Amino acid sequence: MSVDTATVKKVASLARIAIDDAAAERLVPELNNILGWIEQLGEVDTQGVAPMTAVIPNTLRLRDDVVTDGGIRDAVLANAPAAEHGFFTVPKVIE
Repeated sequence: MSVDTATVKKVASLARIAIDDAAAERLVPELNNILGWIEQLGEVDTQGVAPMTAVIPNTLRLRDDVVTDGGIRDAVLANAPAAEHGFFTVPKVIE
């Protein structure tokens, strides 16, 4: 695949990037080089290589999934402008 100036301007327009003709001309060879590298990656033989999600083996430390109320209700309500019966008190809104 080859990129020309019109394609660079179209991509810049889609990305909402202001670009002039000189900058578009400078970007054409750079984008063509990048696409060439991507094509080289497509030529690599990956038969027998298992897909992986990370370069190093990772295992997550999991905690028990326990439902709690957090145990800090009084500390949270202390920050409220008004609280009543363990809940936030808000003004009545009628439209």
